[in-house]
Amino acid sequence: MSPDFILFAQHGWADNHQTMLALAQKLATETTMVIAPRLNYALTWLRLAPLVETVDRLATQAIADNPEVPLRIMGHSMGGLIWLEVLSRHPDWWPRVHSLVLLAVPVGGAHLARLIDPLGLGVGIAADLGRNHRPTAIPIVATIKTLILAGDIDGGSDGTITIESTKIPRAQFSVLEGLSHPVLRYHPRVIEMIRGFWAGDHLGFAPTHPLIEYLRQVPGMTDAHYRGFKHSVVYRTEQDGVSMRRWRHPLGLDHIFVASPQGDCLYGGYVGWLHRRCLARALVAL
Repeated sequence: MSPDFILFAQHGWADNHQTMLALAQKLATETTMVIAPRLNYALTWLRLAPLVETVDRLATQAIADNPEVPLRIMGHSMGGLIWLEVLSRHPDWWPRVHSLVLLAVPVGGAHLARLIDPLGLGVGIAADLGRNHRPTAIPIVATIKTLILAGDIDGGSDGTITIESTKIPRAQFSVLEGLSHPVLRYHPRVIEMIRGFWAGDHLGFAPTHPLIEYLRQVPGMTDAHYRGFKHSVVYRTEQDGVSMRRWRHPLGLDHIFVASPQGDCLYGGYVGWLHRRCLARALVAL
């Protein structure tokens, strides 16, 4: 009997395949082919490219062996970044992809990784985890039905990555209160939401605005935690009532926020010392 789907489930950094395999098995039907590659633990600390090569090779073989079977793809954290890179290599696969699910994936760049490698010198996996992958993700999400699930345990992050870093325009998006970064690999609420998404439930999109997209293009801009929002002051207000707010962290990090007319935070980002002038020039140009 031919599989109804091939379900790829990819684990992330400093992890093995067991939890993502268990998640996939709970979501699979009796005829689903589940593929959950186990990556070399030591290699997950080094660079992304060899990991992408491994997943690409395994996926290419499975897809070639089952040429008519649609695909479902899930990735947790770095596993989601790996699959974005794989999909960017194979646009011919996109029509076959039923859906893409990204669980706690730092698409905009993990702020902890950027703190480890602030100059982008290539310090192990931090160089890849800290990079902005949205330019790769945006055309994929524009074609493939995508769900993003983010956790929130402290009003702005899952304890490992910021909520802001998970957002991609045009992807369905939901924040799960009280769920930490590792818990998003197996929690029953995650299973329920993925099942609903596959069944056709629509969960809404992350907030977007031209100001947000403009600020994301500023060199050195890093997706921020929302905790600084309450300290910020209004810098300018648009005709639609959306405002831009600023705050400088005690360590000298310049934060910029975008707020709704009702005063809710829609976006948060910051630049470090090296890119302070880039932000200043962008605000003058604006």
